[in-house]
Amino acid sequence: MDPILFEIKNSVAHLTLNRPEKYNAFNREMALLLQVLLDNCAAEKSVRAIYITGNGKAFSAGQDLAEVTGENPVGFEKILSEHYNPIVTKIRSLNKPVVCAVNGVAAGAGANIALCCDIVVASESASFIQAFSKIGLIPDSGGTYFLPRLIGFQKASALMMLGDKVEAIEAERIGMIYKYFNTDNFIQESVAIAERLAQMPTKAFALTKKALNESLQNNLQAQLQIEDALQYEAAHTEDYSEGVNAFIEKRKPIFKGL
Repeated sequence: MDPILFEIKNSVAHLTLNRPEKYNAFNREMALLLQVLLDNCAAEKSVRAIYITGNGKAFSAGQDLAEVTGENPVGFEKILSEHYNPIVTKIRSLNKPVVCAVNGVAAGAGANIALCCDIVVASESASFIQAFSKIGLIPDSGGTYFLPRLIGFQKASALMMLGDKVEAIEAERIGMIYKYFNTDNFIQESVAIAERLAQMPTKAFALTKKALNESLQNNLQAQLQIEDALQYEAAHTEDYSEGVNAFIEKRKPIFKGL
């Protein structure tokens, strides 16, 4: 059984974590395959947005501990440097929007990989857990970087140390995720977001993403300079010309991501 299901539909690449019997916990095979698929999405011109979700009851339980406690255990240095860190880096540098649709529990690295995506939505029955403290570890996969920026230092610190479960409704309230949806409508609503993005000016999204990444380390003046440079680039795209012409002609624009 493939550890990740993959298909392209309506210009959206659907990546479904597919180890449901293990609550989609990451092993080396799944982590490396996800990297390959993200690279493929970046290179494939027909893909204009990426949609990541999980099969079964969980989005991802994080690391498959059988891989680190078995007869030939994989060390955490290798797991972080070869598995999770490249995944997070690829998602943040991908020049297309990434929607993460959290269908169930997202724990440990599973939670933090979800939270590094561009738009995170969740099923009403989903939950997020910084489970690391329960086994004497620290949050990884970018968790100490992204979570404080999403919800604030104090709240992030408490969730990381206490390991409390955050239900989807609370995750939306505190700004951890964009939205949660009723379980019955979750797939339809979350896919609709990805498909909507795929029809929009995705070149501008790539530049917006770059600006947001830069903002995490810049002061105001440096960020204003980044905005100047990226806006100049956006203003010379075909999508900008199409958007302006469509506005003037009072019609719906047809963006191509160019």
